[in-house]
Amino acid sequence: MMEAAATEKYFLLLLSLMVLSITVTECNPVADSIKCSRRTNKCEITNIYGEFPDRTTCRAQEVVYPTSEAELVTAVTSGLRSKQKMKVATRYTNSIPKLSCTDGDDGLLISTKFLNRILSKNSTDKTITVEGGARMKEVINAASEMGLAVPHSTSWWGVTIAGLISTGSHGSSLYDKGGALHEYVESIRMVTPGPDGAVIRQLNSSGSELDAAKISLGVLGVISQVTLKLQPNFKRSITIETKVDSNIASEVVGFGKKHEFATIYWYPHHRLVDYFVDDRVNLSVRGNGRFDYIRFRSIPRTASETERFNEARIETYSIPAEKCVISDSARVSITSAAYGLTNNGNNFRRFPVIGFQNKMESSGSCMDGPRNALFTTCAWDPRIDGLFMHQVSVSISLSKVEDFIKDVQKLRDISPEPFCGLELYTGILLRYVKASTAYLGEKDDVVKVDMTYYRSKNPMKPTINQHVFDEIEQMALIKYNGLPHWGKNRNLAFDGVIKKYERSPQFFKVKDEFDPEGLFSSEWTDKVLGIKGRTSIIRTGCAVDGLCICSKDSHCAPRRGYFCRPGKVYKDARVCQRSF
Repeated sequence: MMEAAATEKYFLLLLSLMVLSITVTECNPVADSIKCSRRTNKCEITNIYGEFPDRTTCRAQEVVYPTSEAELVTAVTSGLRSKQKMKVATRYTNSIPKLSCTDGDDGLLISTKFLNRILSKNSTDKTITVEGGARMKEVINAASEMGLAVPHSTSWWGVTIAGLISTGSHGSSLYDKGGALHEYVESIRMVTPGPDGAVIRQLNSSGSELDAAKISLGVLGVISQVTLKLQPNFKRSITIETKVDSNIASEVVGFGKKHEFATIYWYPHHRLVDYFVDDRVNLSVRGNGRFDYIRFRSIPRTASETERFNEARIETYSIPAEKCVISDSARVSITSAAYGLTNNGNNFRRFPVIGFQNKMESSGSCMDGPRNALFTTCAWDPRIDGLFMHQVSVSISLSKVEDFIKDVQKLRDISPEPFCGLELYTGILLRYVKASTAYLGEKDDVVKVDMTYYRSKNPMKPTINQHVFDEIEQMALIKYNGLPHWGKNRNLAFDGVIKKYERSPQFFKVKDEFDPEGLFSSEWTDKVLGIKGRTSIIRTGCAVDGLCICSKDSHCAPRRGYFCRPGKVYKDARVCQRSF
């Protein structure tokens, strides 16, 4: 009875804090990812979550902050002449893997923090040229000022245009060229090593080099400028339709083909699906709506820390049923707020929500604002004890996704309770991307499957029911030959992945031409690209944190009762499962 009362008290507190977060409009700015002990020397870099998948610290001898392309050329020339390993670093480092890490402690970081300008806008050609460090927020706003629209973007506007392109980050669509913005790139200016110093390369749509640069993981050089093809501004109409999930497997492909910006949030434990019926409409249709995604809004620090504390308590005392009760409340909160959709920019009243593309395609209000002593932040800000999570993102071909979803449903039917851990983070997200022209892009039209769930601060402590998430991950990657998102995921997802890319030889040809000495490569990118070593790290407890797929019990946490076992549905999976 006392436990129930405590739980009820927690729910009331959490719900009140979540309601408060909906009204918060100011927050503490996101911290820069680079910290140096001596001005611009003896530096450390991390990602926006404050922790890389292997939990190591990435160091560099120096960071430079060029403010022009000429200064960028000087920086690359300096690194080239001293044979320094170099890495491009954005201001916030949104990518989860170690794409911004140089080797050792003596590398050079080249920050694009001040290479963030809008350079030119051409209304006649419907193009915009921006520097590589420009955030999507500013690119979208600049396009709208000239009556044009960025056709697709990431849902998080804090990514830079160069970072987005280099990792293949995306929105959701099977229409036209699809939901990945790199498919709308007209040209790229890139600074790379040359025989006598850095050179500027102009990559146009007529050349094969552009197909290598579109998704390059930063190993070709530094993207200085990007020219995007825009579209006349338009409006979108969004209605969320909730259905039971009995037909999701058979409906997922058709839904994506029927609606231009289709997105699906799937709650397997609830057996419910939220279908975002999201289509382009004429500018004459009335509506001034906005999509300010609720998870990207600023939130009181107290709310973030309370949410994390309670989930950590559940993990410590192993009471997974409580996650299901909390996930009920979480779903009520987010659906009653329509995920952050508003009819007028302030309030949600009814569907459809109709608004201009620039107000509907991307958000991230938690990352901007005045300093307020961390009273409000993004929920995952590493400066507070807020959310800390794994993010798994895998693309599965349209021809295979129905069977994949059926397998997940079978796993859910065997053990529904573990899925509550996903539903605390809005369930399983399904989005759509078309086959890519990029050498390291998808070769087929795909559904992007995203899962977010609790990550322990202790790398040797498994997450409750983690075996279910691990089985889904391995099912997607191995059984259904899925491709990991280059900017998300854990180490195990990238092991041997380059073999899945039939056009990788064309990519390596350009890489060898642009950077023959591999100065923009690193130990991590060499492993990812299959040049040297493996991304998996085989050691005691490696499977607990996604560093490997277990092959023996010591890869799990046997002292905590977790042993390496086959999957329940995908029998070839090897997961860390608790034995009672």
